[in-house]
Amino acid sequence: MSYRLGVDVGGTFTDLLLVGGKSGKVFTAKVPSTPEDSSIGVLNGVAKVCKIAKIDPAEISHVMHGTTVATNTVLTGTGAKVGLVTTKGYKQVLQIARSFVPGGLGGWVIYNKSLPLAPLALTVEADERTAADGSIVSKLKTGSLRKELRALKKKGIEALTISLINSYANSANEKEVARVAREVLPGIPVSMSSDVVPEMQEYERTITTVANSYVRPKVASYMRNLQRDLKKSMKEVQLHVLRSDGGLSSARAAESYPVNLLMSGPAGGVTGAVWAAQQAGHKNLLTFDMGGTSTDVAMVENGAAQLRRETTVGDVTVRASSVDVRTVGAGGGSIAHVPELTLALRVGPESAGAAPGPAAYNKGGEQPTVTDANVLLGYLPSGEVRLGGDMEIRKDLALKAIKTISGSLGLSPKETAAGIIDIVNENMYGALRLVSVEKGYDPRDFALIGFGGAGPLHANALGRLMNSWPVIIPPGPGVLCAYGDASTRVRDEASRTYIRQFHETTAKEVTRIFTRLGTQASKVLDKEGIPKKDQTTTYQVDIRYHGQGLTLTVDFDLRELEKKGLDLIGDRFDEMHKQLFTFALPEDKELVNLRAVAEGKPTVIEAIKLPQGSADPSAAVIAKNRIYVDGKDRQATLYNRAKLKAGNVIKGPAIVLEMDSTTLILPGHVGKVEQFGSILITPDA
Repeated sequence: MSYRLGVDVGGTFTDLLLVGGKSGKVFTAKVPSTPEDSSIGVLNGVAKVCKIAKIDPAEISHVMHGTTVATNTVLTGTGAKVGLVTTKGYKQVLQIARSFVPGGLGGWVIYNKSLPLAPLALTVEADERTAADGSIVSKLKTGSLRKELRALKKKGIEALTISLINSYANSANEKEVARVAREVLPGIPVSMSSDVVPEMQEYERTITTVANSYVRPKVASYMRNLQRDLKKSMKEVQLHVLRSDGGLSSARAAESYPVNLLMSGPAGGVTGAVWAAQQAGHKNLLTFDMGGTSTDVAMVENGAAQLRRETTVGDVTVRASSVDVRTVGAGGGSIAHVPELTLALRVGPESAGAAPGPAAYNKGGEQPTVTDANVLLGYLPSGEVRLGGDMEIRKDLALKAIKTISGSLGLSPKETAAGIIDIVNENMYGALRLVSVEKGYDPRDFALIGFGGAGPLHANALGRLMNSWPVIIPPGPGVLCAYGDASTRVRDEASRTYIRQFHETTAKEVTRIFTRLGTQASKVLDKEGIPKKDQTTTYQVDIRYHGQGLTLTVDFDLRELEKKGLDLIGDRFDEMHKQLFTFALPEDKELVNLRAVAEGKPTVIEAIKLPQGSADPSAAVIAKNRIYVDGKDRQATLYNRAKLKAGNVIKGPAIVLEMDSTTLILPGHVGKVEQFGSILITPDA
């Protein structure tokens, strides 16, 4: 029997989920991440999960991998030295950018604009011109271009971007520049904007393609090394990488278009959360993924994650589809500190990460973290639980770390720890409001699903702040991102700009274009050997009112478009506009970008039913433990999650322990175990 392996590399831990080919049976493992070389942690995890499953690694046929290599390359500024070729007269396209300053009305006072990923000194101009309708106004003058490219070669560029005016309408001149570049700059990876994002708006197209070049050498190197190492023990293995939009990309496509991987890690968590929540009967969700370094939140409506057409990492925003995930620097490893100037407690965004980690991990960390606060308050019982199955927790070291700041605050260590938890919860509450309240949604209409290594410790408190019930704690919450990686499917998209007001085109003409785009998008799936019967294609359009500058993305069924005409899209756009801005306009609507998305068949993962039990969970009780909550010491019951049965009702305060995570149920709340193992926490009515 062949196996499929999902691998999620986080800042602190690497999670793995092994799925049996036909049976769907799963095995999980958790190992420390290795920031210096992520592939080391992956290989350690492969060895561990294969040992648990008692299989030979050679039995693994597919590896689905969520990676933060591209993300971290942008955040740390360690990407390639990028050269840029623009049309003559457009050399400053990245410097002009967009007139947006973050931080409110006074943001410009403190805003320090970062340097472009392709500096002006490495930008050259091509003497050519393409018109907006795609006609060639001026052919490329190759003589002057060769001279400019030779100058870039002397400056030691490591990647080249080609982004010419209006190339989305006709890529002929870009292809000619690429041909010359490969002659003058052999071995240098070349990215063309007409390949990466063939859509209008020069700045967005250019920054997206430059970002692709910036991360490309590092991502390509990582992919090749990982493939080489995996094939030493898995001869016929196929490596796929999770895209920002929640789909899978082949390793070759990931090397060529790594800009699509910038939100690879968080997307896996959302996909896994959707799968787990569907087993519990919930389709409207707020996802809450708290790891060791950061917390990612997203909204899911009717079983589908909200997508956006832009991906932001740090202060770099590119045009690439991604799950609408908002990230805050709040994780189990977030460091608490008291600035001398204000003497007010702060938590994060700095993190202790995997090395040295929180003080309680006994790996050399000395600064107080959120994890240390959870240990001191008794939420993460020392001696009773070992993270990942084998990492001991030291309460004495957590106390020592918290004491380094409690004196400055004039509080006891427990009061300080409670303050740390309250602050980090408020930080995450703000992120959850961004994806719900600030988009016109009422969080009371959504369940909250908490996962990640630290998520279940804080999920009940976040549910209380958001008033989102039930709070769902899925089985294996610490490795749910790996579930997402393993259960997602191969995906690719094709798009083109098509600016027409409704009265200037017809549904028949638009349908013809979408059909061609669908054929183009499915080519990657064909190359991966996915049968046509296992492929599905969905369609999207970016649309606006005539005269608007910004667009909204509308999903629709192509057969419905043929039957109902363009009003199908227009009516849905009006509904979305009302949802976001409270009004719709009588103006004519305008198509901007058309897009087809092709997907393969998802992996079947067995949802294991628990044995049926009564409401009494006493058979799973481990011990009693003192915890500090709501300003008081209370006695909480500790449960072994592996011994819980469907129908068990756990009254708070309680702590549920398992290999990869720990769940806290607060006083005044109950957790009911549903048939597939999720704990549904609600206020005790």
